[in-house]
Amino acid sequence: MKSFISICCLLFLLPNLYADPIDLKAGMKITASVTINPRTYNLNGLTKIDNPVILIEGHDIVVDFNHSVLQGSNDKNNPDEFYGLGILIKKGSSNITIKNAVIHGYKVAILADSTENLSIEHCDLSYNYRQHLQSNREREDVSDWMSYHHNEKDEWLRYGAAIYLRKCNKASISNNIVTGGQCALMMTGTEKTTVFDNDFSFNSGIGIGLYRSSNNNIYHNRLDYNIRGYSDGKYKRGQDSAAILVFEQSSNNIFAYNLATHSGDGFFLWAGQTTMDSGKGGSNDNFIYGNDFSYAPTNGVEITFSKNLVMKNIIKECDHGIWGGYSYDTDITDNSFENNRIAIAIEHGQNINIALNGFTGDKTGVKLWSREKQPEDWAYAKLRNTESRNYWIAANRFTSNNIAYDIMGTDTVVFSGNTKLMVNQNLVLGERWDNVDTSREGAILDMDYNKDERLQKINATSLPPVTVPQTKNEMRITQWGPYDFRYPLIWLKDIDKTGLYHFEVLAPKGNWSIQQINGFAIISKGSDSFPSTIIAKADTTQQQLGIKLLYTGPAYLNQFGKQTTGNSVFEYRSFHPQTKWDVNWYKWDGEYDPAKDFLQFTQLFNQQPVYSTTTDKIDYTWWGAIGKNLPADSFATVAVTKMNLKEGNYRIGITADDFVKLYIDGKEFIDAWNAKYTENDEDTHHRKQIRLSKGEHEFKIIHAEKTGLATLMFYIDPEN
Repeated sequence: MKSFISICCLLFLLPNLYADPIDLKAGMKITASVTINPRTYNLNGLTKIDNPVILIEGHDIVVDFNHSVLQGSNDKNNPDEFYGLGILIKKGSSNITIKNAVIHGYKVAILADSTENLSIEHCDLSYNYRQHLQSNREREDVSDWMSYHHNEKDEWLRYGAAIYLRKCNKASISNNIVTGGQCALMMTGTEKTTVFDNDFSFNSGIGIGLYRSSNNNIYHNRLDYNIRGYSDGKYKRGQDSAAILVFEQSSNNIFAYNLATHSGDGFFLWAGQTTMDSGKGGSNDNFIYGNDFSYAPTNGVEITFSKNLVMKNIIKECDHGIWGGYSYDTDITDNSFENNRIAIAIEHGQNINIALNGFTGDKTGVKLWSREKQPEDWAYAKLRNTESRNYWIAANRFTSNNIAYDIMGTDTVVFSGNTKLMVNQNLVLGERWDNVDTSREGAILDMDYNKDERLQKINATSLPPVTVPQTKNEMRITQWGPYDFRYPLIWLKDIDKTGLYHFEVLAPKGNWSIQQINGFAIISKGSDSFPSTIIAKADTTQQQLGIKLLYTGPAYLNQFGKQTTGNSVFEYRSFHPQTKWDVNWYKWDGEYDPAKDFLQFTQLFNQQPVYSTTTDKIDYTWWGAIGKNLPADSFATVAVTKMNLKEGNYRIGITADDFVKLYIDGKEFIDAWNAKYTENDEDTHHRKQIRLSKGEHEFKIIHAEKTGLATLMFYIDPEN
């Protein structure tokens, strides 16, 4: 009887198994299992995300794309212009499998809405949407910062995604590749999903992101180099990029055996705005086990306003190994810390166990502290006790640390059986501390931990093998995200005190030669193979500087995922208009409120400025006052210059907070005189193209700052 049933089931499946493959067409609706003819389909999406190129709807459907390519935005060149949705799995569908798809060039490659038992496997969803980054080697631009605080209305979609899961249950995401994008996998309201054996590396934002998503298992993924906002030796704030992001009431998840190095944060967890407003909930009881979170310019692990278990992770060469601000009832057990500035930093923590960890070469092992006053606008601090108290620090090993413990503003810290070797200072005590008990510090403890039973839910495994370069100085952030070591690149590493430019010449294989030099004199060069170096002196009287190199070697994928021949040109270029800006600052009051009447506001400039200067570039970020005895808020900036330019097309941009207008030759060119442009950091940058005639052109910037952070940055660059 069983054999008869099996044969009947097989006969039922035969029409689908052996049906002729089909071609993809824009607007197609798939409601039954199918195989796609393997070729490239150039199908542009629509501007609205809810209108897909391909719709999949129904139950028990397998769509085998057979390695065919779905290419969107064929009328666009740059990733920040990509638009549309490739595939939508419609709400209410179940038991859908998508496999062997190659999808490029969309704002979102695959979006699944309220599906059950979805499987996405063996797909390449690389080179979809990503923002054009404005930060450079010298300084960061606030418009590159990302924000995840709200996603109740799918606000995260503004950053694009390779895969976006909305309210899905029991999905399986495995063996997929996402690189050269901004966000790989984003999950909102998603439960009981497994994410394993994927490679989500070299993206400019997030590897895996969770929002109100709980009870998921995420393990054995490659999540290296999900990074933006880093310049070696200059700044290292990451701009809220992360290998793993866990936000807003995301609890009871397992994160195990993931290789998550060289990312803004390795692991970035926050309780959520709900908790900040109510004092309740959090992203709690997540199990973070056996991962490698090394080489994060900010935090290897950030766990804030929540309670979690962090065990057996590797955390090397981060600013903070673990940042645990306002964490509570948290265990940090048997982790390996090495060469971090501060291995464990906890502000206002409560009931924390720090045990069995190894600290090697960290400047400070454990730093605990509190502030005397909490921010007035934090409901959390008013609704909960936020004292720093109740730490047990036991059986840890400290080797070659400058300071083992740095404690202030904390009550009740008990040390037991910690060992020290070549530690300069054992304990630094600041102000406002009580009941710091070191009486058992010299005791010998025989401790062990109980292996969490949740690990039984995932396969026993190990970290994926390391395939990416190690150490922080291997991170090079281009205008489109992290360099992925797949294509030739000439990289300006430094301009030394004598004005010499030091370049790295990089590629995986092949040789290079100098093809053209503009505005540089070559002082020295390394070998003609990779990696190599060039040292050059710039002619400071030249507006346009450039070095073009000829690559010869194997074909490669460029930074946009396009196959490039073994003989191609790659270059460095920069534009330095020979100009001086006259800059005046004014203080304004309610009579000249910039949000009310622009013409009335400009009457302010009939008054005497509070400060004046000249500068060769407009490149300001004010974290406080604009200068000594000068305002920090309610000020205006007027900057004017004349530039003598060659005829051509120019890209002109400006980043400003709060209000800005740009005039060229007396005509308004950029109008961002509206508070809506500061609602999100990315909205503070404005960029347009213009063709300018040969000769002198006047540029005038009018800027107004209300409160908080202020910034004003001007960009001009010829298109060729």
